[in-house]
Amino acid sequence: MTTWFITGISRGLGYALAKAALAEGDTVYGTVRSGTPDLPTGRGTLHVATLDVADGDAAEAAVHDAVARMGRIDVLVNNAGYGLLGAIEKATDDEVARLFAVDLFSPFRIIRAALPHLRAQGSGHIVNITSIAGRAPGVGSGLYCAVKFALEGLSASLAPEVAPLGIKVTAVAPGAFRTNFLSASSIRWSESEDSAYAASVGRSSAAFNAADGRQLGDPDRAAKAILAAVRSDNPPLHLLLGSDALRRARTKLDAVIAEMNAWEELTLSTDFPDGE
Repeated sequence: MTTWFITGISRGLGYALAKAALAEGDTVYGTVRSGTPDLPTGRGTLHVATLDVADGDAAEAAVHDAVARMGRIDVLVNNAGYGLLGAIEKATDDEVARLFAVDLFSPFRIIRAALPHLRAQGSGHIVNITSIAGRAPGVGSGLYCAVKFALEGLSASLAPEVAPLGIKVTAVAPGAFRTNFLSASSIRWSESEDSAYAASVGRSSAAFNAADGRQLGDPDRAAKAILAAVRSDNPPLHLLLGSDALRRARTKLDAVIAEMNAWEELTLSTDFPDGE
């Protein structure tokens, strides 16, 4: 039996992941902002905590409560979060502060609170749900790309820090999945767009609106993929989910390599000459 700590299980990928883990007989400690999720427990055991993850103290307390209830945490999943769309210029300080509090600082504090327990166990798996936007940023979601890029960086650096302690890390970057991510309950929009950005942000905003409810990704299949990765003897540090995520990542990597090659001579010109 595996014990899970999952933030944001009331809907979307968090709900699907909790449901899949419970169906396999695992124990899940899940957080919600309000209400009680209608989750079939199957052979598993579910503990629900009401929590606004933007409250860092409460998030840390939830980790300790989970350990007290379950005895250990085998898999910690930082899933709770939301998106902020629109032109970077139009984002307010309050909007950005709230976004980073929920999508970055809360995962950091949860990880920091959990690590002493995981170190004492000599095992554990930290799964951070990032986004393909953090690996291959696009137009119209600059601040969301920034916060997920930061969570990607935290995950990549954390992995070698904790590997000698028996702890694994996986950053999961989904593409577009058919959840309510683009609904009013999960997405925020900055101030109405300026006509100056009509050709860039305006077009991307229209595409986001048109995509709601038509996304390629199946959250239940994504949950099964995460379970498979976690149960693997050699889990990935970077896991992409969805054909669109794979396509965007490959396009981004190809562009980065091409640019590196094009500017290689200038890059190398900044070293001291041989022998100096």
